[in-house]
Amino acid sequence: MLQVNPFSEIATTLPSVFMKTFVVIMILSVLISTLLDMAHKKNAKYFFINLKKSKDAAKRKISASKKASVIAKTVASDIMTTAELGAGQRRIAHLLGMYGSILFWITSCIMIFNYSNPSIVTPSLFPILWHLGAIMTCLGGYWFWFFLRVDVSAEGHSWKRIIRADLFVLSLVTASTFGLAWSFTQSSGLIALSGLFFILFVLSNITLFGGVYWSKFAHMFYKPGAALQKNLSEEDGSRDWLPEPSDKPKKFGLGIKRESARHY
Repeated sequence: MLQVNPFSEIATTLPSVFMKTFVVIMILSVLISTLLDMAHKKNAKYFFINLKKSKDAAKRKISASKKASVIAKTVASDIMTTAELGAGQRRIAHLLGMYGSILFWITSCIMIFNYSNPSIVTPSLFPILWHLGAIMTCLGGYWFWFFLRVDVSAEGHSWKRIIRADLFVLSLVTASTFGLAWSFTQSSGLIALSGLFFILFVLSNITLFGGVYWSKFAHMFYKPGAALQKNLSEEDGSRDWLPEPSDKPKKFGLGIKRESARHY
């Protein structure tokens, strides 16, 4: 199972051109939906206005080399390793989901566009990475869903409570789950179940990529820009109009240590 390209196997009944067209449509859907989301929420307008205000409020000028250093640090820390989440379980689950999804999507595109023809042998590396990415996404996604959601744990809601903001994580984990189930049943020769899970796999991907306008998918594109702007504002002294951090010792007493924070 782990070394079999499921897209090559199904290409005997579903021409690869349909799979390639589907991928292109999903990519266009993400681009168009993100642009519509930006136009609706005016994110780009806000960032440009905030950038201009920060420049006007800057207390010192940043050199080109220093700016490059801040950008590199932001990419390495805030974006690549999500350092703002701290060193707890939330960060681990987020990294598993993020890198698992990226690995799953990239290997899907590689296998569909280069190896979906049954006559072409797929290098075993790509199916292994595809399954690994799906497993990582499921681990991170289900870990977050059942144990780490702030609105559930901190506000006392049931884990079964679903709102529109949950569309992204649910469609993300179900796409990976149905992908693994499809691959397993296909390799096991369970034709009926394989067809069912393939349909569910396609539908969950349509929900994931087609529902960008209504989900938090576009949030992935905004966070890097917000993190970069925050770090640059701290470097030039504007600090988003917030006061400098106090150097006085904290005097909260031992009461603050009675119960350690689990999710924040």
